[in-house]
Amino acid sequence: MDIAGPSKTTLNPYQPFLNGKNTRLKFTSKSPFTPQFVETQLQKSSNLDPKALYENRVKGKHLILETSTRSRKENEERQLQRAKERERKKLGGMGRKEAAFTGMWKLEKEQTKYRLFIPLHQLWLGYMSELLGLWKAPEQQTASMPTMPNSAGMHAKLVKADFHGSIISVKQSKNPCLVGVKGIVILETENAFRIITKNDQVKLIPKRNSIFTFSIPLYDIRSNLPKTDEISDVDPLDTIPKMEFELYGNQFCFRSADRASKKFKAKETIEL
Repeated sequence: MDIAGPSKTTLNPYQPFLNGKNTRLKFTSKSPFTPQFVETQLQKSSNLDPKALYENRVKGKHLILETSTRSRKENEERQLQRAKERERKKLGGMGRKEAAFTGMWKLEKEQTKYRLFIPLHQLWLGYMSELLGLWKAPEQQTASMPTMPNSAGMHAKLVKADFHGSIISVKQSKNPCLVGVKGIVILETENAFRIITKNDQVKLIPKRNSIFTFSIPLYDIRSNLPKTDEISDVDPLDTIPKMEFELYGNQFCFRSADRASKKFKAKETIEL
């Protein structure tokens, strides 16, 4: 025996308007479109009250049809940032192999002149004066003026300093041909110094198994340095008080960029 349940009227959302096709609809403030549309579409259903449904679920509700101004600005900024990042990656940085292949670090014959790099050395002296916080040269020596800066604080800064432009000389080396070689550093790599000597010769000095010496001024000489466009063959360190340091190459086999972020520990060594 079949027992039929109560019949339910289903709502077809795709049914055409009751007013028919090709009929111009007119709505006024007294009879707006939304309540009329809801009531006419649901009036065939006996289980739903069109007016109550409109009051509870439709009236006063707002539907956002597009993104807000804030979200749109955030999306535009994000897309702009991504475009800049893609452009930066496209340009990229030149690696060591590519730089060596293109001959970036090779000097032309007319550029291999020691006197052309003296302004670089003078710039390095000013850089070291600022880095180490050297005193200005006194007009006359007084008892309260320290004759030497605190070396303990200087060592931590010197191992992280940039040596491009410094004048270094080989004090000891397992290769006797390198002892006494002196010049301005024009390129520092992880395992070598490339220098130019007073004889206008470019030499590659390995760091390993060598001890180097370099000097820095005792006082701040930034105000006494000549202008950049004025090239002088006289080394400023030859006429002023200076401090000399030894550099053990075996413990200095790092790139200058790596040394800036590396923590060094004071250790004694007997190796070259």
